[in-house]
Amino acid sequence: MKNIIKVFYILCICVLVLLELNIKVYAIEPSGRTYEGIDVSGWQGEIDFEKVKDSGIEYVYIKASEGSNSIDPYFSRNYREAKSNELNVGFYHYVTARSIQEAEEEASHFAKTIAGTSPDCKLAMDFEVFGNLTSEEINEISLRFLETTQRLTNKEMIVYSDTSNARNIFSKEIADRYELWVAQYGVDEPSDNGKWNTWVGFQYTDTGRVDGINGNVDRNKFTRDVLLNNTEEIPDTTEPEDTNENNNSYIRYKIKKGDTLYKIARKYNTTVNEMVKINKIQNPNKIYTGETLLIPTKNNTVSTGSDNTNNTVYIVKRGDNLWKIARKYNTTVTNIINNNNIRNPSMIYPGQKLIIFRGTENIRYKYSSYTVKRGDNLWKIANKYKTTVNILARINGIRNVNRLYINQKIRIPINIEIGNYDSGHNLYTVKKGDTLFKIARMYNVTVQQIANLNSIKNINNIYVGEVLRI
Repeated sequence: MKNIIKVFYILCICVLVLLELNIKVYAIEPSGRTYEGIDVSGWQGEIDFEKVKDSGIEYVYIKASEGSNSIDPYFSRNYREAKSNELNVGFYHYVTARSIQEAEEEASHFAKTIAGTSPDCKLAMDFEVFGNLTSEEINEISLRFLETTQRLTNKEMIVYSDTSNARNIFSKEIADRYELWVAQYGVDEPSDNGKWNTWVGFQYTDTGRVDGINGNVDRNKFTRDVLLNNTEEIPDTTEPEDTNENNNSYIRYKIKKGDTLYKIARKYNTTVNEMVKINKIQNPNKIYTGETLLIPTKNNTVSTGSDNTNNTVYIVKRGDNLWKIARKYNTTVTNIINNNNIRNPSMIYPGQKLIIFRGTENIRYKYSSYTVKRGDNLWKIANKYKTTVNILARINGIRNVNRLYINQKIRIPINIEIGNYDSGHNLYTVKKGDTLFKIARMYNVTVQQIANLNSIKNINNIYVGEVLRI
């Protein structure tokens, strides 16, 4: 009996040893020392990267784009804020391609989106939903996307994949050419996949918590092998549109220390609003040394939108004065002064750009009140209430648009009564309980048509008192 117990005891020890060996054999190791990181997208909303940095995070991968035309709404902000807090920044693209041609289009879109940035980390391909594609098609699409992106950006690439796809889908050729950022939750080390022997990134949970981020965030460990050898600015390989003599052409300007959008706009005879629109800048008060901006040139008048209004931007010529310009555009000197924050009506300069809101004599505003909160700026407030920084500055007597105070009261225009301002469209003032779906049904149009006409990004966010063109 004692011998039986002894044999059983020895067998148990052997099993435990084998299990321990099994765990070690069937796990892949990091390529070096690891550092804490996160990956983020628009799902996280506005992130306080200063707190993220203080919490011990050193690496952040930012979603840049998806498919062939989608850009993450927080991409620009996340890049600027992460960079300004000296985090190691990388970008990833979410692939949806179903053919080699679409893979090339997505690579071009990714490269165009991140052009002008200077990432620290290798670019990542996130291809995880395959539809009815075969393994062979998946690998062909993946290779074309990886190769095209690397050629367009001159940056090294890595592959993001969960352990299952790494084992069963992606080819040994891809594993031999590109390093792995692996996702596997609930384990201390990612399992062996039979192709990659090491990892440069390990996403170990999608329910992580980090100071500065509301809600869950993906937590990762990264090694220094994820860093790029070449951290120069990504070139823009695409040509700007509309470069003939009847449209705008562009020059490229690299931001210098001490620059502001206002200074740059004055130097190149353009407007802050125009530069914000062209360069997709989310916060005009935050630009960074070394970034590249597209600056519009040429033209005496520039359309401010495609919404069938008569608004233009007029470039002042030698011999002009405000009275001549007002008469030319059937408006008033007072309107031009107010809409452009002109302090001295006798001093306008050749090359200066003026926004002309024609026919605005009949516009009358009603107002609500807004109390400034921590983190607010006029740009955020203007976006929230579908107005402009210039209008808010004018109606509130704000001289320095970069200076607001917590608990400061701001008047917000919530309704406009218009005479002949927007002929060709019905004007509807949003009431309590309204949704875009209700309004669309009322006027027998689609929600998307209203959203496009009014530049509404989130169709669930409309405000009582907001005026919509229908």
